[in-house]
Amino acid sequence: MGNDAIYKLAFDSIVDIDEDKAMEVIAEAETSGVDMVDLLAKGFSAGMRELGDRFGRGEVFLPELIFASDVMKSVSAEIESKLDSSSLVKKGVMVIGTVAGDVHDIGKGIVASLVKTNGIEVYDLGREVPAEVFIAKAKEYKADFIASSALLTTTMQEQKRIEDLLVAEGIRDQFSDV
Repeated sequence: MGNDAIYKLAFDSIVDIDEDKAMEVIAEAETSGVDMVDLLAKGFSAGMRELGDRFGRGEVFLPELIFASDVMKSVSAEIESKLDSSSLVKKGVMVIGTVAGDVHDIGKGIVASLVKTNGIEVYDLGREVPAEVFIAKAKEYKADFIASSALLTTTMQEQKRIEDLLVAEGIRDQFSDV
């Protein structure tokens, strides 16, 4: 089976919200020598993007998106467990979290997984993280990147607050933002 066919199976397993099928795809990909990072990006993540698009068009509903994100979390954990992180060159450190007032973490989890597989050490701060905690943890872990996630327009102001606090402390230029 070719890589494109395996990517399609991975895509379908997310769209169909089928964790068993997803794990079978990972096993098949491993047997076939498919790069796990490519599988995550070109297969599973593409499936999540498709579901997100369908959600935006009203073709699927929030419970389906949540169930698919649970499958994606399992997929990400399984793929991460198979990667030889000792051969990755450390390219930096990132703190990531969902801002205060927001519990949505589907996208955050996907980004964290993809970033890890590309040599960035990731500290996931979780959900509903206050701006002050982003900054404190970025300092503590000597982060190169601060990644904040907000799905709700009402919580996006917390991202601005992170920026404002960094500027007020005179340390904005120490961090890249994602």
